[in-house]
Amino acid sequence: MSAASNKQLVIDAWRVFATRDADRVRDVFAPDAEWLAPADNATSRAIDGTHHLIGRDRIVRFLTEEFSTVFVDNVSIEFGGFHADGDTVVVELRLQATLAHGGHYDNDYCFIFELESGLVKRVREYMDTQRGAAWFHSPAKPNRPEAPTTHH
Repeated sequence: MSAASNKQLVIDAWRVFATRDADRVRDVFAPDAEWLAPADNATSRAIDGTHHLIGRDRIVRFLTEEFSTVFVDNVSIEFGGFHADGDTVVVELRLQATLAHGGHYDNDYCFIFELESGLVKRVREYMDTQRGAAWFHSPAKPNRPEAPTTHH
């Protein structure tokens, strides 16, 4: 497939993710797909500690069941860009939501989708893990946590 069609495939995949329809989400992924996120990130800790999801069914469970137990309301995704090169599509986005403890979450992400035969084979997810964790520990903060300062 062309870079343009792969870019559209990933745009369409995000629309499918938003439906939380397990059958539709399942159709996006290869049976042996993988989803990798930074180890010990706040979302994985809030669910079951898994940061490397292996297999289509495990990924589907995360997207259609577990995601909504962490990000419980007011989920908003603002896309910054979709960039394609062959079978690789990079997605930039900002995720905002209400967390299970009632606090606000606001973080920037970069996802790298690797496609094979029109299906998602691997997703590599990157985010500011320190800022993400700060949101999980501060339910009353309405603003983005500040980046830590370095003292020399």
